[in-house]
Amino acid sequence: MTDRKAQLAANLAQVEERIASACAAAGRKREEVTLIVVTKTYPASDVRILHQLGVRHVAENRDQDAAPKATACADLSLTWHFVGQLQTNKVRSVTGYADVVQSVDRAKLVTALSAAAVRGERELGCLIQVALDAESGERGERGGVAPDGVEELAAAIDSASGLRLDGLMTVAPLAGEYAGRQRAAFDRLMEISSRLRAGHPAANMVSAGMSGDLEDAVAAGATHVRVGTAVLGVRPRLG
Repeated sequence: MTDRKAQLAANLAQVEERIASACAAAGRKREEVTLIVVTKTYPASDVRILHQLGVRHVAENRDQDAAPKATACADLSLTWHFVGQLQTNKVRSVTGYADVVQSVDRAKLVTALSAAAVRGERELGCLIQVALDAESGERGERGGVAPDGVEELAAAIDSASGLRLDGLMTVAPLAGEYAGRQRAAFDRLMEISSRLRAGHPAANMVSAGMSGDLEDAVAAGATHVRVGTAVLGVRPRLG
């Protein structure tokens, strides 16, 4: 086993133990939570090692990093998630490799994603990014739509060709009433998810929690956690 594979295996085991413990504490089954490894700034060789270690979901937040990496790993059985703020001029590229876009936060982006998905003859999963620091009608500091804009956006995705409404995503806010209160933020997201599922029963995916707060996300009921540093460590940026 190479040094890098041994390092990733050890880190992955620690994260797996954290998720399992959090599930046990919350009275949940381990299989209710999917680990997504965020591989931004890390090379395709790491993605290959992670696949060897059993990882099947990976995420990227910048198309310029993700596109060549996805191409280099096209032979692997992986689900690719795009989790960064997405500009419409990058949509055609992203829909070429992403299976799920977790950062849908405006109608213009829905229109662009739909057109690209239809052109590429693909069905693209979409999560609405909820900004818990945003006022009505505004977007959050880290992207996302205000909670009261979720239903309108859900209806737009639901009626768009080539798109599938999978659920919600959030990033714990750095400002506002939920700053430093990750559990409260994730509980609020679950309330919004419950309302969404009343009208869209299949939209049951809830992506929340990262390396520092995955336990809070699991306790609140998240179905997916996005972990980068705790698995991959701290490495220099690409390029």
